[in-house]
Amino acid sequence: MAEQPFLNTYGRLPIVFEHGRGPWLYDVDGNRYFDTFSGIAVCGLGHAHPAVAEAISEQAGRLVHCSNLFHATQQQKLAHRLCGVSGMDGVFFANSGSEANEAAIKLARLYGHQRGVHSPSILVMDRSFHGRTLATLTATGNRRVQAGFEPLVSGFVRAPFNDLDAISAIARSNHSIVAVMLEPVQGEGGVNIADPAWLQGIREICDHHGWLMMLDEVQTGNGRTGAYFAYQSYGVLPDVVTTAKGLGNGVPIGACLARGVAAQTFQPGHHGSTFGGGALACAAANAVIETIRDEDLAERARQLGERIRDRLQRIFQGVDYIREIRGMGLMIGIELSAPCAELVPLAKTQGLLLNVVAERVIRLLPPLTLSDEEADLLVDQLTRVIKLYAADDRQTPRP
Repeated sequence: MAEQPFLNTYGRLPIVFEHGRGPWLYDVDGNRYFDTFSGIAVCGLGHAHPAVAEAISEQAGRLVHCSNLFHATQQQKLAHRLCGVSGMDGVFFANSGSEANEAAIKLARLYGHQRGVHSPSILVMDRSFHGRTLATLTATGNRRVQAGFEPLVSGFVRAPFNDLDAISAIARSNHSIVAVMLEPVQGEGGVNIADPAWLQGIREICDHHGWLMMLDEVQTGNGRTGAYFAYQSYGVLPDVVTTAKGLGNGVPIGACLARGVAAQTFQPGHHGSTFGGGALACAAANAVIETIRDEDLAERARQLGERIRDRLQRIFQGVDYIREIRGMGLMIGIELSAPCAELVPLAKTQGLLLNVVAERVIRLLPPLTLSDEEADLLVDQLTRVIKLYAADDRQTPRP
């Protein structure tokens, strides 16, 4: 493939895609690939979903953008829908998950200052991922992605994931903390799932100390984990929740939602975005929410996730190179016993697009619209690729 005029920020596979449909992507040569991670949890309705395509087309002929100094009907409609489905009181629209998390971080700091905390801190988790802006990069619990970008942003305190005793100890000793920010399921960290007691315990600690509980549902939201938002399966209600990715099914949009005092923290001039909540993006997001609701796709994700995990568990039961299969809805992690990045190019040769995170975890994020037959095909193709890889790995001499 000829050299391309891009900055070298991605390790791209040598494929050029021309169109997609459902879970399938087609390259310029007509080859078909099963997309097992939906553009990294973005195309939850699959590629080229007709309701989203129609909404974009119709809106593009009416209004693409107007300043946030005015109201727009699609934005108003989306704000009401998101608040209704989330239990929040208000929303700030951004263009990505990183921007939504930046808004949450700024909100928490302003909240702290308004309470008289001069150097407010946010408690974040090991192995987390919150974005690649400087503040969200600092909040991220992965030293590899931070290296080389120092000095990082101050005001973050780190704790182990799923360790309530550690958070309780920090709460007793650190009086600068004003908020906790975490993912109910850590996606980039390896599909690590929050224990219900841990998440409920954090809610109690936040209530006791007057902290904001802020949940990053950029990846877990919009039906992905079996409820519209993952926290709805845990019986907790955060003060702030962020989302993006699947909200626009490929059209860039993010949202920072808040309730109670958190929803009253920002005032005009505190935050803003030129493109956030544009009419075109909001039209796409409205179509997404309508489709998830009308087709009960959150429940469908729960059912499909169980189907896929159960089949994988049966196939790989007792196999030494599979350490664990875990997941929540259609957010599934298959942890191998050794690093497995080489699975990605191998899977490409078999017509399967795979994503490996945390060095040894295959992360599956297929569309919520999969048929049972497509779900079974995914398992069959993935099983074949893993077994091919495992057989080759055992035959390759170790240095």
